[in-house]
Amino acid sequence: MTEAPTPSSQASLTGLPQVIFVTGTDTGVGKTITTAALATALPGTVSVYKPAQTGVGDGEPGDADEVRRLSGAARVTEGIRLLEPMAPVAAAARQGAALPSLANHVRHIEQLAAESDHVLVEGAGGLLVELDGEGRTLADLAAAMGNSDVGGAGVVVVCRSGLGTLNHTLLTLEALETRNLAAAGLVIGSWPVEPSAVEEDNLRYLQSVDVPFLGAIPQDAAGLHPAKFQADARDWFRLL
Repeated sequence: MTEAPTPSSQASLTGLPQVIFVTGTDTGVGKTITTAALATALPGTVSVYKPAQTGVGDGEPGDADEVRRLSGAARVTEGIRLLEPMAPVAAAARQGAALPSLANHVRHIEQLAAESDHVLVEGAGGLLVELDGEGRTLADLAAAMGNSDVGGAGVVVVCRSGLGTLNHTLLTLEALETRNLAAAGLVIGSWPVEPSAVEEDNLRYLQSVDVPFLGAIPQDAAGLHPAKFQADARDWFRLL
């Protein structure tokens, strides 16, 4: 496995807010693996919350279970689990389930924040995927937490390495800026062993934008033994 790209010189996990929302430029970009790596690398005690898990049945391992397995984080919880592999609102409608309200999510995150140095909140899909039946999104949840009494809230954007990622990443950053939400950092969710010229150029561009480039997760990192994953995760973010 090749060495992951180096974060920007000014980027540091020690400067991240207490509540960190992990969103993606799309689905399948590496949010879960990034959440697990952050849970390992962040200083102090870390709790992890997944407001809505879809595409997983009772008794099956979901994203939260994968974060727990890889990072060893003791406190990992879900808001709701839905069977259909689709957006939470559609999955809940097919299942006849009621989604938790935004207020319920806020209360749970505040409780975790009262007991932890950091809370990681992993979204479903991208920033504007709806989480409840009233059209509220992860962006709305981040805004609500930014107005609470926790020690700050920000959004880490996980992006792809390949073609199309610049447009998707800039659109997500623009959506954050429009809503006055803090972009806490960028992470490439899967950095290939042999990057193409396009990927290397994308990396240089992502490192140049006015948002801290926190690092990149090596391709197939989820296949590492948890002990190896935890030992290597700090290097991916160059915490030291």
